[in-house]
Amino acid sequence: MSRPVQARRLEGVDKNIWVEFVKLAATYSTVNLGQGFPDFPPPEFLKEAFSRAVSGEEEHMLHQYTRAFGHPPLVKILAQLFGKLLGRDLDPMTNVMVTVGAYQALFCCFQAFIDEGDEVIIIEPFFDCYEPMVKMAGGTPVYIPLRPKAPKEGKLMSSADWQLDPAELASKFSEQTKAIVLNSPNNPLGKVFSRGELELIADLCVKHDALCISDEVYEWLVYDGKQHIRIASLPGMWDRTVIIGSAGKTFSVTGWKVGWTVGPNRLLQHLRTVHQNSVYHCATAAQDAVAKGFQRELEHYGKPDSYFVQLPRELQQKRDQLVQSLVAVGMKPIIPEGTYFLVADISEFKSEVPDVPNSDEPYDSRFAKWMVKNKGLAAIPLSAFYCGAHKDNYNTFIRFCFAKEDATLKAADDILQRWKLEKTAP
Repeated sequence: MSRPVQARRLEGVDKNIWVEFVKLAATYSTVNLGQGFPDFPPPEFLKEAFSRAVSGEEEHMLHQYTRAFGHPPLVKILAQLFGKLLGRDLDPMTNVMVTVGAYQALFCCFQAFIDEGDEVIIIEPFFDCYEPMVKMAGGTPVYIPLRPKAPKEGKLMSSADWQLDPAELASKFSEQTKAIVLNSPNNPLGKVFSRGELELIADLCVKHDALCISDEVYEWLVYDGKQHIRIASLPGMWDRTVIIGSAGKTFSVTGWKVGWTVGPNRLLQHLRTVHQNSVYHCATAAQDAVAKGFQRELEHYGKPDSYFVQLPRELQQKRDQLVQSLVAVGMKPIIPEGTYFLVADISEFKSEVPDVPNSDEPYDSRFAKWMVKNKGLAAIPLSAFYCGAHKDNYNTFIRFCFAKEDATLKAADDILQRWKLEKTAP
């Protein structure tokens, strides 16, 4: 054909960091700490619920379609749980919608709310799909970076040290601002936004009548006694916020692709329109198993045997283990307050992996490729989580995933210890 085949909305959004680095990891790495998925099994009670669902022993209709906007048992338990967390009565049929993972929930939000000419504020570093999804909807991304503040002498930096500048954030809002995307706890940094930071964002949303798309998939994975605060619970925010959640991150089942949105019907009705005209339906058996998982967790809420209590405790130990390994080789980890991830400063390695002046590829990207090819350890460059104009401002960091089996983290430590010996050898 002589005329272009692809739609204009695909221009500039065809490249994907995961395609390139997943291939590199599969080809070279012995230890993959790049992609954000656990390599340990989900809890037994959830596996048993899924086995019962797919066996058809209890209900053979779980092999068939269920309600398009969410399996009734799942939306009912989600409404019950989030009603408790938000302090309001939720209607499971209008205030909750189930999606094919949080990814589809995000897609529905941008397609439902964003028109050509609308601006969407994105906080950097950001999960990489936000930018192309905004552009595909016809919107214009407006970027605001979290700016790092130096830690106290002798201390490692924390994700809490990366903060928004209030005046700079206020300057990003305009008459064209339709929404802001909030990701707390933040991927890739692990930052858990404080109440004060959320109040700043909320006040600006109310002042400018902007929506908030709140990606909270790591809501249960917070460490060191930190608290995850839901921005929808703040004054004036329920009516303008869509909360996005993920069973993949909540129950360590990323391959099940069960996500959800929670919010006012005035917003979710438009998400339902996108959903019914695209995906339409999510896997029934997986939804049923997740519903059983939430029922169990609601019964054990806040108790020591709750998975929501046990998982973050275990992940915090894994985080601390990886921090020690990275420090040993000379990297400077940024201690995350939440999520699966930690970011490490690699600026001390430029003598080992020299920078290339005037290169179009950010330093951290070249370093990550060098590391997987020469050390067998896979990570993701932090610059991948920034817009094109800002990539070189944050190009001396790489992201590691610590949601891994102890054996995987031990294998990573072995690589780093060998690397340390090589660096100190005469």
